Amino acid sequence: METEKDIAGSTTVYYNSACPVCDAGIRDQRRRMQTCKINWVDVHIDPDAVKEINSELETVRERLHVRNARGELLTGEQALAALWSQTSGRRWLAWLTLRLSFLTRPLYNFIARHLYRWNRRRGHW
Repeated sequence: METEKDIAGSTTVYYNSACPVCDAGIRDQRRRMQTCKINWVDVHIDPDAVKEINSELETVRERLHVRNARGELLTGEQALAALWSQTSGRRWLAWLTLRLSFLTRPLYNFIARHLYRWNRRRGHW
C-alpha cells in the first residue's frame, strides 16, 4: 500500500473528464485531497499527456491511471486504492480494495469496460 510520502510527493493522476461519472468521481476526490501535492491530468483536455506514461489515449479513457512518486504506474482499482489510501475517511476502502483484489479487479474492469462503451455510444469523445 502507498505511504503518504509516496503519493504526496509527485503523484500524477490521469483521468478523463469527458466521462460524466469519472469526472464526478475525480471532482470529489480532488476536493478531498486539496492538501496533497497531486498533479491532475485530464486527458480529454490534454490527450498528448498519455505519452508521459507510454499509454494509448483509449486505455486511459477507459481506466484511471496513477503514477506514484516512485514512478510506478498503477491502473484501475490499484490506482483508486492509491488515492483512497491518502484520503481521510477512505483509507478503509483502499485497504478493502487491495485485500479483496480477486473481487475488486474484475468488478472495476467490468464497470470500466461498460462505462467506456456507454460513453462512446453517447458521443462523449
